[in-house]
Amino acid sequence: MHMATLEAAAIPGHLRFRPQQPTFNPPRTRLSSAAVGRKIHRLSLKCSVVEEQVSKAAAAFTEDETSLIDALIGIQGRGRSASSPQLQEVERAVQKLEGLKGVPDPTSSSLIEGRWQLMFTTRPGTASPIQRTFVGVDSFNVFQEVFLRTEDPRVSNIVKFSDFIGELKVEAVASVKDEKRILFQFDRAAFSFKFLPFKVPYPVPFKLLGDEAKGWLDTTYLSQSGNIRISRGNKGTTFVLQKETEPRQKLLSAISSGAQVKEAIDEFITLNRSSATKSEIELIEGEWLMIWSSQEETESWIENAAKGLMGKQIIRPNGNIKFLVDILFGLKFSMTGKYTKSGFNTYDVAMDDAAIVAGPYGIPAEMETGFAIELLYSDEKMRISRGYKEILFVHVRS
Repeated sequence: MHMATLEAAAIPGHLRFRPQQPTFNPPRTRLSSAAVGRKIHRLSLKCSVVEEQVSKAAAAFTEDETSLIDALIGIQGRGRSASSPQLQEVERAVQKLEGLKGVPDPTSSSLIEGRWQLMFTTRPGTASPIQRTFVGVDSFNVFQEVFLRTEDPRVSNIVKFSDFIGELKVEAVASVKDEKRILFQFDRAAFSFKFLPFKVPYPVPFKLLGDEAKGWLDTTYLSQSGNIRISRGNKGTTFVLQKETEPRQKLLSAISSGAQVKEAIDEFITLNRSSATKSEIELIEGEWLMIWSSQEETESWIENAAKGLMGKQIIRPNGNIKFLVDILFGLKFSMTGKYTKSGFNTYDVAMDDAAIVAGPYGIPAEMETGFAIELLYSDEKMRISRGYKEILFVHVRS
């Protein structure tokens, strides 16, 4: 956003709009008994598949493991952008699991073997070359492979750029010191690009690094299911890794990569509806940061801000709501209003007090806007809703 844009943007006088609900009367079609039977059979199969997915997701994590996952929801950059309260919540959940011990002698267990996805690290700027360069980029997936029961035991860190581009793999020779500790020494690395028939060496002279290429990794918790691992490294770094991810994490991963987000939302909502009772969804108080929307048409930034299409939504007691958008150089757009319940999982929102704010000072902007919000999913960490012009939104609680 440039200052010229801010100066040139005319503040509309009175904007008042409400999404029009299209009406559609489908033609009535008579189905034969055989067609009805086939349709019911397909629906039954689909329901069975969904119920099986829900059951597997529920069985994959214990209550304490789910508490850790809850703490991770909404943290971006795998910890790089975490606030102090978020870090404290994660550390409490980590320490609780570490106190439960998990699988005894994790380095001797087959559950430690395989590919693990890195979900969180406390110090993403101090360890391996991959951590220093790529860990804080949400659009990349970061993995760790552990293979200790081979003739050439190894621990490898992997950055997957995308299915179409390829990955970077940094490998280390590994050995088991005791029931928790793995010793390693990085010795080779290469890029594997989908568009090249050969690997491109990663330009790090591991032999010249000496002790800098060496380290150790303690597994302080390994879940009985083999789905969650907590490790602490020789440089004081804490890692949270998963083999199986929870449905919310899969959706957030799709948003980070920008791949098939609408499909991921549909699948998530279907899973949730089949596993939850048909109870009312309430607007939960707190600061909610918008991380994705299905908006395709772009209007002026100030109109987008007034319609809640960017920035934060702050839900307050007694039906008060505030939109807050960072503009540039400490300038913020602020707009307050009211929300009232209008139906099952729906709210009417009326915003009527806008200003451009710089510190303690504000320039009033005469604006009014109104629209409806339909809540499709909400918990203490994530919310999916449909708002202005049927646009889908995903917010995380900050």
